[in-house]
Amino acid sequence: MTFILNAFHEGGVFMYFILLFGVMSFGLMAERIRTLYFNYTETPADFRTNLLNYLHRNDMTGAETYAQTVGAGSIAAKVAAVGIKIRTEGGSEEELQARMDEKLTIETNKVDKLTGFLAMFGNVSTLLGLLGTITGMIRSFAGVASANPADRATMLSKGISEAMNCTAFGLIVAIPALVAYAFLQNRTDKIVASITSATTEIFNDLLFLVDGRTSNNAIASKSDARTAASSMTV
Repeated sequence: MTFILNAFHEGGVFMYFILLFGVMSFGLMAERIRTLYFNYTETPADFRTNLLNYLHRNDMTGAETYAQTVGAGSIAAKVAAVGIKIRTEGGSEEELQARMDEKLTIETNKVDKLTGFLAMFGNVSTLLGLLGTITGMIRSFAGVASANPADRATMLSKGISEAMNCTAFGLIVAIPALVAYAFLQNRTDKIVASITSATTEIFNDLLFLVDGRTSNNAIASKSDARTAASSMTV
């Protein structure tokens, strides 16, 4: 422990900046792991099947209620609830797509937010370590040039120590941050792709099933009208 504290103090002022980015990195890792692995709820496997049952029965109210119930923990269900509401209100295809895309963007941004900062923290920590290395070497050689011959070795070793400590500490912070970024971004991409795929299927269901049912109802109404007219003629 004493060795670490001495190395930290010998590293110079940039060690404090690297420490700051290290604290932010590990805090962000904890938040992202909690959000992406523990708080995120997968859409139930039978969600679409159950939703189709409501749509086939033309029970739009039941479908919306079901989607809202599941939507308490599922992003795809939240988007579906918005789409069902628009179709129930007689919205057009363009409105349906726009409103579902809007809700999808809002919800996926909550999943994707902040993850990219891990890469930035890792890169900045590396650069701060490099900057500390450069300033340490500059200070070392500048001091050696004007120092007494007896003190040159001490000043040179101190400058090199500052340079190496900064580099090492920057890498200690950067490597976990970048590794965590790779894993967490991969998890984020899988979640977003899964949500997008599910909502696309639901959009098509709402578009074609509801439109098809509406068309069939219209055809049936016209047929009934023609039958009634023929009866009156007879």
